[in-house]
Amino acid sequence: MAQEIELKFIVENDSVDALRTHLHQLSGEHHDPVQLLNIYYETPDNWLRSHDMGLRIRGANGQYEMTMKIAGRVVGGLHQRPEYNIDIAKPELELDRFPAEVWPNGELPENLAAQAAPLFSTDFVREKWLVNEGKSRIEIALDLGEVKAGEFQEPICELELELLEGDADDVLKLARKLVGLSGLRQGSLSKAARGYHLAAGNEVRVLKPTTILRVPAKVSVEQGLEAALELALSQWQYHEELWIRGVKEAKANVLSAMGLVRSTLTLFGGVVPRKASAHLRDFLTQTEALMATDVSAQTAVYSPQTAAAKLALTEFLVTRGWQPFLDDKAQKKIADSFKRFADTHMSRSAAELKTIFDRPLGDQYSDQLIRLTRDIDSILLLAGSYDGVRAQAWLENWQGLRHAIETRQRIEIEHFRNEAISQEPFWLHSGKR
Repeated sequence: MAQEIELKFIVENDSVDALRTHLHQLSGEHHDPVQLLNIYYETPDNWLRSHDMGLRIRGANGQYEMTMKIAGRVVGGLHQRPEYNIDIAKPELELDRFPAEVWPNGELPENLAAQAAPLFSTDFVREKWLVNEGKSRIEIALDLGEVKAGEFQEPICELELELLEGDADDVLKLARKLVGLSGLRQGSLSKAARGYHLAAGNEVRVLKPTTILRVPAKVSVEQGLEAALELALSQWQYHEELWIRGVKEAKANVLSAMGLVRSTLTLFGGVVPRKASAHLRDFLTQTEALMATDVSAQTAVYSPQTAAAKLALTEFLVTRGWQPFLDDKAQKKIADSFKRFADTHMSRSAAELKTIFDRPLGDQYSDQLIRLTRDIDSILLLAGSYDGVRAQAWLENWQGLRHAIETRQRIEIEHFRNEAISQEPFWLHSGKR
């Protein structure tokens, strides 16, 4: 078994030649382009996908390899997941050759070999460079081609940094050197994910408002912080993908996701000092300034500012960039119960909201939008331990107030203000129970 660690970027078509020239300057070890054909398999009942397993056969120059990827972690465009590779003589599945640890129950499921059939394919040319970064050996691959499923297809124009040996931190260090170039955007959708989407009928992707964050029971404050930042990054990348595909409304969701990053940093500011995230907030400011202009989606998402901001957030998460800034007191706080933290901070957010909106504000409602949004974000990140229906109903009045303020609906403003401030809390330790 190998642990696959790679960082993926989508490359703007017009930037490919300049990128290739830059990569030649990085490394003297260049491998000529090779045509790769990959066939991905699935069962009629999507058994592999339901177990977060990806099965493929890759062919190149008459040689074939069977690969199984199993559940791992994807943060931004950084993929970390176990991978099993087996050389095969011809492009036919030999599932019994995988070790028992691959399978959920420790053995090859009955009839899986008979049911697995080709679902989609990726056909692309891969050009590679091998570089040394820090104490690590990293492969840089430029892939140009297409992914196909039935009548649907999409172009492939990607750059992947894969750790061959060494430390994952060095992959991020190398990436920092590349994102200064224009034409790169960190992408979380793998070729396989795009293929599965095409195979399922290529349904139009729709906007996804941020919903209440759900975390496992008894997690720590640090795990809550990680989950909150991962949610924000996921929302950012998902809606950036929609924006670049022509959904203009998705730009607002991209900005909201960046705002959610800021809300998270503020929410956990009593544990993680501001200096820990200073560089990340600087990158966010630069990106927000760019998007505040009448910029096209193409220019915005492929800009060095956006690439640097998303990479900074990914690195902050993957390396737990806050840890070096925590003293003993903060270490105890961050190891404490997230549930207790959530109860306390929901009470604080609710108190702040009631203090601000306990009376009509006339023409000054818009002055409070930033704080209103921050408190709404806080509740979204903290309410996951409680009944979802009650929590969502509580939130909807404040969200309704925000929308009414944004659209300047005076009657609706007062309606939602009155409803919101009269609500009883749904959480414990609120002073009401």
